[in-house]
Amino acid sequence: MDTSPTADTSPTAPAAVGRRRLLTGGALTLGGALAGAGLGTAVRRPARAVDRPPEYGRHQVPFHGPHQAGIDTPAQAHGVFLGFDLADGTDRAALGRMMRVLTDDAVRLTRGEPALADTEPELAALPARLTVTFGFGPGLFRAAGLDDRRPASLEPLPPFAVDRLQDRWCGGDLLIQICADDPLTVAHAQRMLIKDARTFARLRWAQRGFRNGRGMQDEATTQRNLMGQIDGTANPAPAGDIFTRAVWTDTGPDWLHGGTTLVLRRIRMELKTWDVADTRAKEFSVGRTLGTGAPLTGSAEHDVPDFDAKDSLGFPVIPDFAHIRRAHVADPRLRIFRRPYNYDDAPAPDGTPDTGLLFASFQRDIAEQFLPVQRTLAASDQLNQWTTPIGSAVFAVPPGCEPGGWIGQTLLG
Repeated sequence: MDTSPTADTSPTAPAAVGRRRLLTGGALTLGGALAGAGLGTAVRRPARAVDRPPEYGRHQVPFHGPHQAGIDTPAQAHGVFLGFDLADGTDRAALGRMMRVLTDDAVRLTRGEPALADTEPELAALPARLTVTFGFGPGLFRAAGLDDRRPASLEPLPPFAVDRLQDRWCGGDLLIQICADDPLTVAHAQRMLIKDARTFARLRWAQRGFRNGRGMQDEATTQRNLMGQIDGTANPAPAGDIFTRAVWTDTGPDWLHGGTTLVLRRIRMELKTWDVADTRAKEFSVGRTLGTGAPLTGSAEHDVPDFDAKDSLGFPVIPDFAHIRRAHVADPRLRIFRRPYNYDDAPAPDGTPDTGLLFASFQRDIAEQFLPVQRTLAASDQLNQWTTPIGSAVFAVPPGCEPGGWIGQTLLG
């Protein structure tokens, strides 16, 4: 995706620079005059170059294309996942009308333009790499009378022993994922799109997350989660061949070709007990050093783990129960693409933190790629003592569209 900044055509920019030059130049002139007048206490300080900050707010991500934005797009600093239940009587024709309206306003907002009925157009002026991504849950296919076109693996995940699912974070007929580098941009887009959908659907849940602020580190740097772990080292690189084969669908229902599937898991972190564990125990559980993210058999984050290595006593250097071993997928075609966000909501009345990870997993096929890994992790991942899945939802993510088209047209049109 092209995330280059748009040109700054603001008429006030030169004036602002001019005012700064006048102010700094005037101050220095006055300082020199005072010094020349014999005031020995006057200190002339060197002029400091005034650099304009990066215009991150003006950066745009194109909405149109063969794939929806917000998947292979470098992850933005802020995101919200919105899950909706369809209103009674919302049939295929109504769904088509809804998606036309949602697509139209999403296009406008990602360009830095107000939504069609936007009463606060000023809030749309800075897109800040805004992306809007739509997904269809199992219930949408039933409502549209298109259950025969639902991907075979698009159904609620089977129960796992580690799950403590709460209904308020599960399910949903429609997903809207909104991401941007500015929380105000995300909030405004969220409000506009909820208004667009309210005739057809009711908001079921909203899950907000965050990552490092843009510019805090190189975009290629793997983020840390709130347990301090470098999270996502084994991700396939977007736009690479492994990513393409693992994420974009080219089999199954033809309407989904160029799309993908999304599994969203809300995973609560038990930070109170994590905090009292020593570093050695944490690293054994993960299979990586916390400082660098290197596997216990290596020295750098992206070193290939040696799962056969033994220590001087003959024990595996990377324990059998370590997360890195349990999550390892040898076949690149069966990998998943993680695009997670941290969350840190208000604590419980007793002070227990409500902190964790919005684990967003994109893959071509849920049954072939996500479920095998999840079964292995649920059975024997040492990290399970500090993480608890409390929310779960699955969605088919349609392909993108060209100008004049709309998301979901290949299914609902």
